[in-house]
Amino acid sequence: MKALTAVLLGAGSRGRYIYGPYAEKFPNELKFVAVAEPDDERRQHFAEIHQIAEEHVYHSWEQAFEQGKIADVMIICTLDRMHYIPALKALELGYHVMLEKPMSPNVQECIELEQASLKHKRLLAVTHVLRYSPFWSGIKKCIEDGELGAIGTIQLTENVGYHHMIHSYVRGNWRNSEETSPMILAKSCHDLDLISWLMDEPCTAVSSFGSLLHFKAENAPEGAADRCIAGCEAERECAFSAIKMYLEQPADHWARYMTHDLSQEGIIRALKGGPFGRCVYRCDNNVVDHQVVNMEFASGANASFIMSGLTKSATRRVQIMGTQGEIIGDMDKGSFTLYRYTTGEEVEIKCSVQGDGHGGGDERMVSSFLQNVHKFDRNMTQGLTSATASLQSHLMAFASERSRLQQGRSIKLTEMYQKEEAGV
Repeated sequence: MKALTAVLLGAGSRGRYIYGPYAEKFPNELKFVAVAEPDDERRQHFAEIHQIAEEHVYHSWEQAFEQGKIADVMIICTLDRMHYIPALKALELGYHVMLEKPMSPNVQECIELEQASLKHKRLLAVTHVLRYSPFWSGIKKCIEDGELGAIGTIQLTENVGYHHMIHSYVRGNWRNSEETSPMILAKSCHDLDLISWLMDEPCTAVSSFGSLLHFKAENAPEGAADRCIAGCEAERECAFSAIKMYLEQPADHWARYMTHDLSQEGIIRALKGGPFGRCVYRCDNNVVDHQVVNMEFASGANASFIMSGLTKSATRRVQIMGTQGEIIGDMDKGSFTLYRYTTGEEVEIKCSVQGDGHGGGDERMVSSFLQNVHKFDRNMTQGLTSATASLQSHLMAFASERSRLQQGRSIKLTEMYQKEEAGV
């Protein structure tokens, strides 16, 4: 099969570190022929690596549409509130689309994108990448093989890790729901998608509680300055110091996500003038740092989800309780244990993958998308993370946020969907 050609909208961390390297590793599968990115350095860097012609190197995503359809697929990695319009335009032009999650921070726009993918008969794959990882696909296979019988309850915990929390959701791009998305959608739609996929039946109702507990002005220590590097008296004793995180760790770790210049001088310059040098108690963040969600499903099964940014490590832990067996697993360890009630067996299943993001899911997701594009005209298969599949978990996330803002009131998903579809 010939390599598929692609347009990339947004050469930030996902475009630069996931999709670009995939094309470099598998040039017989994927070739980028255009890129749109407002940051000069990112844009030129990506264009040079992939030898993109100057006329297809764009400053804005809008420019990428001016010449009509110029490739087979479009990969959209813009910020959350810049997903809907380019995705819709791409589908209308006949592109198959890979869209970074969330589909949109607006529930009506999510519904419209799903309808557009069906109307135009194009793939719209949403990057719920964890479905493709050996850990979660291994658990799914156990369930499909009947190892657990009927599922009664799923408990899933996402430990975001305080480094990730303060980088992305306190100082970084996803700190403010008015500019991007609420935390449950921006970060944890992965988890709600996993629960929806593993349960494999409609979610009927959701309730949720959560808040911004810690990263706010009233919790600033005495002597805290606006910036960690500006003579802050509390910096050495602060667990969330930007100096400790970006300057005193290897530069290719967190610092690479805040500046192109990874010299000591470049990092210091970014800490003095950029958003990542700010005190975590002096930012304009408003997304929650902890949240719980309770879900009811059509059969009477239920699920609970806990998200916390107040943890040391970043991992997901799961417990699935069924009528014939149980699964307990830790994604970071790359293994889960299957308990069979009838025989008393305990089977440890190892699914560790080294060197590929999201537990091996990133590379498998891109490969699956490209294969589905090649086969689409023959079988019209939408794929594992189609807009239709992803819409369910997006609705669960929207319902969770509405419940949280209404002090835990139960939200019925069918009622919410019908009102949104009717524009009420």
